[in-house]
Amino acid sequence: MSGARRKARRRAVEVLYEAELRGVTVERVIQRRRSQPEPPINEFTEQLAAAVDHRRGRIDELLDTYAIGWTLERMPVVDRNILRMGAYELLWAEDIPDGVAIAEAVAVAKELSTDESPTFINGLLSRLMENKPSLTL
Repeated sequence: MSGARRKARRRAVEVLYEAELRGVTVERVIQRRRSQPEPPINEFTEQLAAAVDHRRGRIDELLDTYAIGWTLERMPVVDRNILRMGAYELLWAEDIPDGVAIAEAVAVAKELSTDESPTFINGLLSRLMENKPSLTL
């Protein structure tokens, strides 16, 4: 997977994270970032962040259901948003193979989160993948 796409995914997680932390809409964060020359926000980042936000209710429900021993509220904010992105790509982005969706979320976790996060994210997204046929209805 290209480095540009991974960077765009990382930026999408940053948009989701900022919106959650500041208590503003994802659209508002995207608008603000568009008005700043650096770092530029690309179309893939915008589309991914908006798509995750659009499905957030269902994604959060699934993460809460399949996270063993964790509630969504107890997860670190960055992990929660990496999981939201990974779950979206896994379940609804038909052009992204399942393994790529999981691997990319794990790679972003390695860049942005704690040493334990990649394993946790891999495990939770793998459980979603195993149950995927019944989750996307």
